[in-house]
Amino acid sequence: MSGHGHSHVHPAVVRPPGGASASPHAEAATRVPGTAAALVHGEAIATERVDRLLHAVPLREGATRPEALARAERQRRRWATQVVVADELARRACAQHGLAPRLLYEDEAASVEAVSDDAVPPRILTIQAADVADMGSIVATVLAYSPAARALLAHLEGSQVIPDAAVRDYYDRNPDRFLSQAALRRGVDPFAPKDAGGRAPADFLPYAQVREGIERDLRRAAGRRAFFAWLDRARAGVVYAVGYEHPGDPSHQDHEHRH
Repeated sequence: MSGHGHSHVHPAVVRPPGGASASPHAEAATRVPGTAAALVHGEAIATERVDRLLHAVPLREGATRPEALARAERQRRRWATQVVVADELARRACAQHGLAPRLLYEDEAASVEAVSDDAVPPRILTIQAADVADMGSIVATVLAYSPAARALLAHLEGSQVIPDAAVRDYYDRNPDRFLSQAALRRGVDPFAPKDAGGRAPADFLPYAQVREGIERDLRRAAGRRAFFAWLDRARAGVVYAVGYEHPGDPSHQDHEHRH
C-alpha cells in the first residue's frame, strides 16, 4: 500500500568557472576543499566518508569492458555520495528534533553518539528488492545505512494522522485485498455486482478485523511520502564536487536515471 515517491531533485554541481559547461554555482568551487565530495550548508562532506561506504558495498556484476567498468565505478561513487549526504542531512534533522538514531544493533551506539563528519554506521542492513522497487536504490540504501534516517522516518510515520474515512475508503475500494480464504478457494470475483449472486458479505474479512492493519499501512505510506518530500527539500541546496554529482544529473557524461 505504500506509494512510490522517488526523489528527482538534482542539486547544484560545483564546476570550474569558464567554458560552456560552467555551472551557475561555479563560484562556490573556491570554497570546496579538495578532499570534499559535497558542501552541506557550507560544511564539507569528506570524500573519505564516501570511500568507506564504497568499501562496504560490493560492486555489482554486469559490466566487463574496461570503459564500462570505469563508468560503472564513477556512477557508483556518485550513488554513494547521495547516500552519505542523505545520512548527514538526517543526522542534522534528528539533532534539530531531538531524535535518537534508530539503532538495530547494540554496537551501533558508539558510531552515532555524535553528529560528526567521520561517524559511519558499522553495518548496512539487508536491502530488500521490494524496498528498492518502491523507494529507489538510493533511499532504500539510506535507510539500511543510516540510523538517523531510520529515526527520522519513524518520527515522520508516527506524526501522520490517518482519518477514519480514509481507512474505510481504502477498504471499500480494494475488496480484492480482503477476500476470505473460503472465497479465494471458490474463486469469488470481489468486483462482481452484489445483486449478481457472485459474492456475499461473508466472502470478505470484516472491516473491524482489518481496520488496524489498513491504518498502519496507510500511515507507513504517508510517512514514506513525507520522508521523500523532506529529502528533496533538504538536499536542494547541497553543492557537489565534480565527479560526485547525482547519478542522474545531465551535466555529466555518465548520467542515467534509475530507480
